[in-house]
Amino acid sequence: MKKKLFLPIFFLALFLPIVTGCTSKTQTNTSNTATTTSQTEQPQLTTFEDTQVSDRALSDWEGSWKSIYPYLKSGALDSVFKEKAKKSSDKNFEEYKKYYSVGYKTTTEKIDIYKDKISFYTDNHWQNGSYQYVGYKILTYESGSKGVRYLFSKIAGDELAPTSVQFSDHLIQSEKSAHFHLFFGNESHDELLKEMDNWPTYFPSSASESSIVHDLLHH
Repeated sequence: MKKKLFLPIFFLALFLPIVTGCTSKTQTNTSNTATTTSQTEQPQLTTFEDTQVSDRALSDWEGSWKSIYPYLKSGALDSVFKEKAKKSSDKNFEEYKKYYSVGYKTTTEKIDIYKDKISFYTDNHWQNGSYQYVGYKILTYESGSKGVRYLFSKIAGDELAPTSVQFSDHLIQSEKSAHFHLFFGNESHDELLKEMDNWPTYFPSSASESSIVHDLLHH
């Protein structure tokens, strides 16, 4: 796929909420574009030209990562949900916390990525796989918002390592990721693209609780 012009960072910053609304009705697939059923919000970059999207390598997500679901369960993210509730008439604090509880929920506590390898720490065990990039999908919602998922398929590794992995991190060109939402499982990519409600979210393993809260409040 052809590389496109670099999208300026300050432009991206205008359109990087953790979650944006989407209410689409149908799913269709072309080489790189999909429209996906959902009545919920979806963590994606909201607006861009399709021609601005380019391929990315697994190295954009290389490093050690941890799920922020434990922070939600401990109450550490309550200030984030309270602030969202103050700024929104759609949900109160309890509704936001419930929504993110579904979104962040995962038993995979850690992710390690190095070269073509992704390791998943689930239920106190590591599962490892080698993954090959197979392209991206542009998701277009009825609301007009859009997003991109970058798709990787397992080519070798442990049986329990997921077959399909999809990254969503608000970026549409090659750049080191600061945090990401991960969709993964043993279904096909087309089936996994239908998942809109659960998007486990990972930050660097070195990130402190206060830095995670600050990022979520100001992202």
